[in-house]
Amino acid sequence: MLDTLRQIVGHVGRARDLDAALKAIVHGVRDALEVAVSSVYLLPRTQVGRPDARLVLMANEGLAAEAVGHVSMGLDEGLVGLVAQRAEPLNLDNAPLHPRYKHIANIGEEAYHAFLGAPILLRGEVLGVLVVQDREPRHFSDDQESFLVTLAAQLASSIIQAEISEAVMVPTGTSSRQLSRAAEPLRGVPGASGVAFGVAVVMYPLADLEGVPDRVCDDPQQELQRLRVAREAVRKDFALLRQSMASRVTEEECALFDAFAMMLDSESLLQGMERRILAGQWAPSALRDTVREYAAVFAGMDDDYLRQRGDDVRDLGSRILEHLQDVEGLELDYPPRTILVGREITVTHLASVPEGRLAGIVSARGSSSSHVALLARALGVPAVMGATDLPVERLDGRELFLDGYRGAVHVEPQGVLREALERLVGEEAQLSAELATLRDEPAITPDGVSVHLYVNVGLLADMAPADNVGAEGIGLYRTEIPFQVRDNFPGEDEQARVYREVLAAYAPRPAVLRTLDVGGDKPLSYFPIIEDNPFLGWRGMRLTLDHPDIFLTQVRAMLTANVGLDNLRILLPMISGVGELDEALELIARARDELREEGLPIGEVPVGVMIEVPSAVYQIDALAKRVDFLSVGTNDLTQYLLAVDRNNARVAPLYDSLHPSVLRALAEIVAGGRRANCPVSVCGELAGDPLGALVLLGFGIGSLSMSAGSLPRIKRVIRSVPLEHASRLAHAALDCERGEDVRQLLRDALRSYGLGSLVRSDADV
Repeated sequence: MLDTLRQIVGHVGRARDLDAALKAIVHGVRDALEVAVSSVYLLPRTQVGRPDARLVLMANEGLAAEAVGHVSMGLDEGLVGLVAQRAEPLNLDNAPLHPRYKHIANIGEEAYHAFLGAPILLRGEVLGVLVVQDREPRHFSDDQESFLVTLAAQLASSIIQAEISEAVMVPTGTSSRQLSRAAEPLRGVPGASGVAFGVAVVMYPLADLEGVPDRVCDDPQQELQRLRVAREAVRKDFALLRQSMASRVTEEECALFDAFAMMLDSESLLQGMERRILAGQWAPSALRDTVREYAAVFAGMDDDYLRQRGDDVRDLGSRILEHLQDVEGLELDYPPRTILVGREITVTHLASVPEGRLAGIVSARGSSSSHVALLARALGVPAVMGATDLPVERLDGRELFLDGYRGAVHVEPQGVLREALERLVGEEAQLSAELATLRDEPAITPDGVSVHLYVNVGLLADMAPADNVGAEGIGLYRTEIPFQVRDNFPGEDEQARVYREVLAAYAPRPAVLRTLDVGGDKPLSYFPIIEDNPFLGWRGMRLTLDHPDIFLTQVRAMLTANVGLDNLRILLPMISGVGELDEALELIARARDELREEGLPIGEVPVGVMIEVPSAVYQIDALAKRVDFLSVGTNDLTQYLLAVDRNNARVAPLYDSLHPSVLRALAEIVAGGRRANCPVSVCGELAGDPLGALVLLGFGIGSLSMSAGSLPRIKRVIRSVPLEHASRLAHAALDCERGEDVRQLLRDALRSYGLGSLVRSDADV
């Protein structure tokens, strides 16, 4: 049964559209369970979660063919509706005797008595129902029921993926029904606020067949030549591999490379690729589709040895793709309003886009607090993260509309929808123009309390937008980003040059430089860290304390860069206790003393600690008395307090920096800072959220650091809301039991001051 499950799921995953996926399901289930009827009912995407939704028969084997697409029933109708309504399986030996049985004429259902239905669920929502029926009255066995339930659970995401892929394929002459489906947005989580139209440029990893986007070729003969060159390069690879292994393995084992070479010359494989290229596909997608086709054939075979040959076909395809990418040189064209799209957009992808051309980001992986989202906010472009069902390969070159407030992506919006989205872009531009007038105004509340507003930056390119919004300094410079865009660790002199530019750009205003914080969702390609749970592993100060050479080099570079400027502040990340802090402070003192011995005039530099680990909250008094300032990293603090991996789309809705537990931790940190007379600032993304800034103001936090794009909005909040009112709101928020209640409380308060446009919601579109 397990092999059968894998085969069916594999067929569905490789299906090119929803219809093919559903046919694979009903055929596979009917054969596996040896039943007379197999059916799939689905809810239209727009009706999922609605009580008036109707389940539509989308695929079937065993009933009248004309029933598909025409038979439907509500959640309160029939046995299929009952399965969906209860969201649990139903196993009946004589279905017509059940009070919820509903006879549907002219489809041939009356001949079947045994009934087994299982709900298709994704993240708690019913998407449809998988049904089998048989002629003779009988109770399906526990094994058969388990098989159907397990299959339904595994198929949910594959069905959604196939449905979305079909929805974004909207050719000329599309029917109104297809257009209405295509108008449904792709969903993710908000990564960076803002709205934008742009053209998708798909980024895909090297040799990743499944990440290859669809593209039309202008010159099929040129694509065929590229394919020939790539195939010959792979042939040479196999010859060299065989030669290098000849002295280490037997001739029989070396013959495996000959088998790969024979597969490379397979006429059917070659013809499949050539046929697709001549039909207009570029070589990489022609290769991808041909490999999928042949791998699926092998996967469907009963013999285990032959099934494994599907892996060989995929391996061969990846090797050809690698050389195709060498041939094409990976030169991408970035249009004036580029929207980067990919399964996982990285920092290096952002750095590759020419300045002024990036309009937005859509990533299948990541969350609102992943590194790319933080950079998007710094660059002032909208981002949608965690769009797990994103049909990446279908989007290259398509016009997209990004809604960073709601985490929605519209593909080539038309008609009334387009007009509404264009109005939204206009309103956003007007709001930005209004906020720009606040650039030189102080961040002072109506009752006279000043708040210091700083910016978070990571690239030198961030400096200009940060300066344009009237920031008072740098509240967080992420030093890991220059490390990430290089191929090796930068040396002390190179680091010192970078830090000098950063410090000089803001002198005499303060600049907080955080020491290297890699690991978790911030890897270095040249220093791989492979762990089962990287967020709880070797990252931040844990890593650099284990490699004091890295830490000392960086601190020396910072101190050297500060000579004559004297605006440096050093921030230590991921401190979980006083032991780590004491060790770090000793190393900083050592670096300072070494440089003084070398003749450099190194003065005393303020050192702070990031409070982002729950244990640090409970040691706040001990930590605060050892440092010059505290900076709260609300992103990681929220993640660790709520036990939520912020990059996991399945639990992303649970990640909430306004959760009452997070707010109470913040209140404790502020109280600890006051007891030690140690100033507290917030540099997490909560500081750049108008709702979050309101509650932080109420806690009495006098310094906030955020992305440059968020600063004007936060300044407007501060200049509009008296501290006395913000304080009452903060205390009321501490009494709330749910994050949604806190959010509603703060949203209502902002609207009462005429600031509703700063926090858009679904109702605004």
